[in-house]
Amino acid sequence: MPKKSSPTIANRKWKERHKFFLNTYSDCAFTKCPKCDIKTKVRKFPLVIHIQPQQLFILNKQCKYCERCDLIIAKKQELESLMTAGFIQSNPKIIGNDYMVMGTVDRKDWKEGNQNAIAPSEMLDRVYVFQDIWDFEVIPAGWYRSEDK
Repeated sequence: MPKKSSPTIANRKWKERHKFFLNTYSDCAFTKCPKCDIKTKVRKFPLVIHIQPQQLFILNKQCKYCERCDLIIAKKQELESLMTAGFIQSNPKIIGNDYMVMGTVDRKDWKEGNQNAIAPSEMLDRVYVFQDIWDFEVIPAGWYRSEDK
């Protein structure tokens, strides 16, 4: 009988939910959605972060959220400082490695994962990857000639 191989991350069938923007600007809070210009709300999301090599980290993080666009906006500086604090004792050599915010999990799954009630391979089955990753360029306020816009 042939041996079954477990699905890898690359060939896994992912569920999708939300759009995501990693805010790299330290001076922009995005109190309004950069896409639709509606006021953003503050919500907590259990963000799934993949850190090289093969480290899965789930962070229940307060983010800006646009309900109309279904867009989650997370500040890069805050994410990195929380990841550093999370790994400073348990795995300090992973600090500073490349990472990717890949999606979210349901709150109940995050709680079960915190209590070590879910195996990491099973947690991957519960991840919702982002439908799309957006990027926005901030244009400083000021007066511009019409041909400069």
